[in-house]
Amino acid sequence: MQIGKMMMKLAAAALVWSCAHADMIEGSGATFPDPLYKAWSAAYFKATQRKVGYIPSNSEEGIRELLAGRVDFAGSDVPMRPEALTEKKLFVFPSVVGAISVVYNLQGIGDGVLKLSREALAAIFSGKARFWDDAVIAKENSALKLPHAKIKVVVRSDGSGTTYDFTYFLHRINPAFAVSKKASWHIPEKIEVSSNADVWVQMHETKNAIGYIEYSYKNRLHMAAARIENREGRFVEADTASIQEGLKYAQWSQENYYYTVITDPEGEASYPVIASTYLFIRQEKNSGNRTFIAFLDWVYRYGDEKAEALGYVPLPEKIKAGNRKFWKSQGLE
Repeated sequence: MQIGKMMMKLAAAALVWSCAHADMIEGSGATFPDPLYKAWSAAYFKATQRKVGYIPSNSEEGIRELLAGRVDFAGSDVPMRPEALTEKKLFVFPSVVGAISVVYNLQGIGDGVLKLSREALAAIFSGKARFWDDAVIAKENSALKLPHAKIKVVVRSDGSGTTYDFTYFLHRINPAFAVSKKASWHIPEKIEVSSNADVWVQMHETKNAIGYIEYSYKNRLHMAAARIENREGRFVEADTASIQEGLKYAQWSQENYYYTVITDPEGEASYPVIASTYLFIRQEKNSGNRTFIAFLDWVYRYGDEKAEALGYVPLPEKIKAGNRKFWKSQGLE
């Protein structure tokens, strides 16, 4: 009898625990959007008492965890081919837009002062330009006193969406660069790290360094970043206006499963290294997916202000409307 009562109490406790956590979902993946996902999750919990957890790892790991069923959703900065989405039985939705900044640590040269041409970027990240006063860099920076010091290049070694978007841009400049989440960098003075946060640490500690990092990190951590030559030959600094300008030229929607990389857009005022980040869920009609869609819908409605405050650019309203229409067609609401 006592055992029976104990079992009933345990069952009741399990039911209470289950109900208390029924609205909790967890995700993992890209580090690019992590600061924003944490801010959104905190605001969402305050508004709804529903918990959303997110573990930053990298884009590749996030998808792996989702496919293994260990998380409810994955964050990735890498678009997936339509046939791969079908094969893996995944849905994809963009969450926010950002950019990749090329940051540097050069004594006496502040934010937005250094100009890097497309030719100079290709030379630096291929290892051909090894010193800061190399002619290919000095050509656009004649007013600066560039040191005769070795260029120390900070790169990502993990399966990174930031690397994917940056190598896509480099490939646009020079097809010899392979587009990859995990690039093989043939650079003599390279420092390999495994996240956007680690890039910041190395850049902060290493003199004469250069690296690439998501714009919101650059913005929040007050890093010095270069003005980059866009496809129209203009040197443009990353900010909300230049990212939004580039986004106008993106031909990307639910109809093409967002498989269009928006890097290197047209437009004289466009910043060239634009990147979107995505959220993936499995193609299932379950309570977890409905809870996720409720969260994403809330983000689309109320999350723009926090995105802008952290240095991200909110999605255009037409993209949000298209996704809501898709959710309804799939019974995900």
